[in-house]
Amino acid sequence: MERDIYDEDHEAFRDVVKEFCKRYVTNEKREQWDAAGEIDRQTMRAAGDAGIIGLSVPEEFGGAGMLQDYRFRTVVMEEVIAAGAGSLAGAFGIQDDLAVPYIVHMGTQEQKQKWLPGMATGEILGALAMTEPGAGSDLRGIKTTAKKVDGGYIVNGAKTFISSGKTADMVVTFVKTGDGNRPDAFSLLILESGMAGFDHGKKLHKMGFQGHDTAELSFSDVFVPEANLISGKEGMGFVQLMMNLPLERLSIGVAGAAAAQAALDWTIAYTKDREAFGQRIIDFQNTRFQLADVAATVDALWAYTDRALLAYKDGKLSAEEAAKVKFWATEREWEILDTCVQLHGGYGYITEYPIARAFLDARVHRIYGGTNEIMREIVGRQLAGKK
Repeated sequence: MERDIYDEDHEAFRDVVKEFCKRYVTNEKREQWDAAGEIDRQTMRAAGDAGIIGLSVPEEFGGAGMLQDYRFRTVVMEEVIAAGAGSLAGAFGIQDDLAVPYIVHMGTQEQKQKWLPGMATGEILGALAMTEPGAGSDLRGIKTTAKKVDGGYIVNGAKTFISSGKTADMVVTFVKTGDGNRPDAFSLLILESGMAGFDHGKKLHKMGFQGHDTAELSFSDVFVPEANLISGKEGMGFVQLMMNLPLERLSIGVAGAAAAQAALDWTIAYTKDREAFGQRIIDFQNTRFQLADVAATVDALWAYTDRALLAYKDGKLSAEEAAKVKFWATEREWEILDTCVQLHGGYGYITEYPIARAFLDARVHRIYGGTNEIMREIVGRQLAGKK
């Protein structure tokens, strides 16, 4: 089914992203990223030079100025994932969907001037640190504290499962600045690599996204200047997180749809090329039936996520609607990838093939950004009329 949400500007931008993928997303590069457990900075800077990261950074700070039109980011995800580079797509997502928005939408003028130009070029890499060893979806249970002192804050605590945590130059960090667990007891502080007492910790080994770093962070009496308080207002952290969560969850849903589309395309190509019992695998009725089911589901996925993309562009995507997109898209993604791995046979289990890597990458989509169980709870509470 033909999609109709893109115009000429989006398609021209798609050509730019495709050219970038031809040059920088090679088998050799993927092997290097997986071996190192992170994306090299040269690639991130090349993405900045090509104008495919920092899309929401205002033009005055060197970005593309595409604040609400997330369709350009969707184009990036589609093409990078189709090129078999899930880890790179993940690194781009952390930069553009998690780190940059807090500075663009909530940062002070000083913070924007300091961080956004480098984030647009890929010279400065960002991350978002919320999860802790004892607090995941329940963010009010965090233990990391920021005690007010003359000129700033002293931060103590730890974070875990932080994507881009090892390579990030700046980390937007969720901390407790007050007593109890009321929403106004939390704030967002920017912690900078190199601050005394800030340890990026060990790199975590994951089943998927092998080429994108995930790390533990620890803070021991880290002094953070007051100028690094997001928006310059204490006690706004919880509200600020809630403001950006619809975008984060939309981005995960779109990534799921893009991975499902890529899996379908790879599997059609594979089953046309591979033969068994004297005929192509796609010539078996069972194969065609399964691919027909996958194709119809992918069409439905795009119809749903495309509508959400337009709602976000118009400022109408609620937290509950974003939660629906996140859990429904990633559940369908998982089912589709499982089917497509099966249709690849033994080769579907070999990580040399993109379908195997995509299968491993997809598993976390139902966990991060809020588990799918939490997404259902958000939607269910709305349906029940609860706040």
